[in-house]
Amino acid sequence: MADDHSTVAEQEYLEMLFWLFEAGLPMTGANLARAMQLSAPTVHEMLGRLERDGYITRNSERLISFTDAGRGHAEHIVSRHRMIERFLTDVVCVPWDDVHEEAEQLEHAMTPRFEAYIRATVGEAQTCPHGHPIRVGERIDGVPLADCQPGTQVTILRFENEAEDLLHYLKDEGIEPGLAGQVAANDGAYVTVTSNGHEAKVTASVAETVSVLADPSPPPRIALPEQLVLGHDRYGR
Repeated sequence: MADDHSTVAEQEYLEMLFWLFEAGLPMTGANLARAMQLSAPTVHEMLGRLERDGYITRNSERLISFTDAGRGHAEHIVSRHRMIERFLTDVVCVPWDDVHEEAEQLEHAMTPRFEAYIRATVGEAQTCPHGHPIRVGERIDGVPLADCQPGTQVTILRFENEAEDLLHYLKDEGIEPGLAGQVAANDGAYVTVTSNGHEAKVTASVAETVSVLADPSPPPRIALPEQLVLGHDRYGR
């Protein structure tokens, strides 16, 4: 029976599985291995453990599903991570492009008492610094910035890929959640957004990982898994 006594390794896998689930990507061993940048045998072994411990099930086609208990536990892990990120940026003043990896280190060592303190401190904050909902069921649907044509009005919702090197790139270019502007150019190689006289230019592959509200909006589309995994290190997602 799944409970809250999961190991650190199990929590890391559950967090990544929920990332696949929330992004609308197939929950498969192959996508999990790609996202975690681990070998297929390593991932296969841990999936067997998660299944034995009651967190997931796998069907005859090896598609992964959460059990009810596993889904609840994964949601708590993800919400806790995003809450820590918000605390670190708002209270400790860690830059938002550095905070993801710092939260990864802190979240597994935190006591329930300290977690309650942090939740009280961040108060009514709705998202992590990268735009993901702290209450994980309140995700707003967006479209990839890469799909938006010149003249489109956009508001940056979130970064689907939180690899630190990618966050540095986005910040350096002036792209951040909440930014409102207009797509000035999209030639298939680069997308340029202007806002308050500033011009931000990112590659099309990076623009795939940036979810926006757009007017007019292109048709909804899930970004490709290979575009959502651009980081050089483990957890490069």
